[in-house]
Amino acid sequence: MSSTPPPRPAAHPVVAAGAVVLRKAPPAGTDPRVLEVLLVHRPKYDDWSFPKGKVDRGEHVVTAAVREVAEETGLAVRLGQPLDSQEYVISGGRLKVVHYWVARVLDSDDVSAYVANREIDQVRWVPVDEARELLSYKYDRATLKQAVKRRKRTTTVIVLRHAHARARSHWRTDDRFRPLLKLGTMQADRLVPLLAAYDATRLVTSSSLRCVATVVPYADACGRKVVTEDRLSEEDATTRGVTDLVEELVDADKRTVLCTHRPVLPAVFDVLGLEDPRLEPGEMVVVHLRRGEAVAVERHGVR
Repeated sequence: MSSTPPPRPAAHPVVAAGAVVLRKAPPAGTDPRVLEVLLVHRPKYDDWSFPKGKVDRGEHVVTAAVREVAEETGLAVRLGQPLDSQEYVISGGRLKVVHYWVARVLDSDDVSAYVANREIDQVRWVPVDEARELLSYKYDRATLKQAVKRRKRTTTVIVLRHAHARARSHWRTDDRFRPLLKLGTMQADRLVPLLAAYDATRLVTSSSLRCVATVVPYADACGRKVVTEDRLSEEDATTRGVTDLVEELVDADKRTVLCTHRPVLPAVFDVLGLEDPRLEPGEMVVVHLRRGEAVAVERHGVR
């Protein structure tokens, strides 16, 4: 007897992004602080899940994750370690892929003033033990389990290759002053929400113009200072100098962007204990470190 095979997912999946937002709740009396997770209730489906939503056309998944949390809960968050993506088939036989990160709230985590709407009618901080029972889907419970294991704070170092610059063969003066192309300027602008998603607070770049110009839009948008370093320039970089600088940045335990050039990048990754991924212009690697060791690595870029 033959059986009917399940429908095949459509060629183009529905892509979504969200975050598992965790906090330690204020102590109640003599009770110890309890780990809580932020959950939302969708009246249309009568389910409890994590804040998430579809990625808009042309939007990066990292940006979408932060945006969706803000839209569905009213809270601004920064992303930490990535979690395994969820994949499942939805109505119509289409495959849905949801990208998740562990996240922490940037400012106030009070959701008592949240105004219910047709999409999300409840937002609650729920103790993790209770959330395991409240979550409506098995795959969300698995994601929560992974997030709890990865909740510990990490040092984030974002290694960025500068955006597209004018060709070296078309530049006759000092290479340090070789500027970004129009495409590179657009890439620098598009990097702003990606860097903001990780709330990078320390911006260190090669002193060459094309590197500085790559991070200035983010610095202007968030009011951060750009620190230029000759030790990251093609002309002045040495193995010892790069090693000392990267070790200083890791030891400082700040969320850092390090922007430099292709010839210097292998030395940077070597200090971080990683193979050189050979980044394209405008690409970055987000390294999550604990005690100086990489525990998670992401690669992102803009066109």
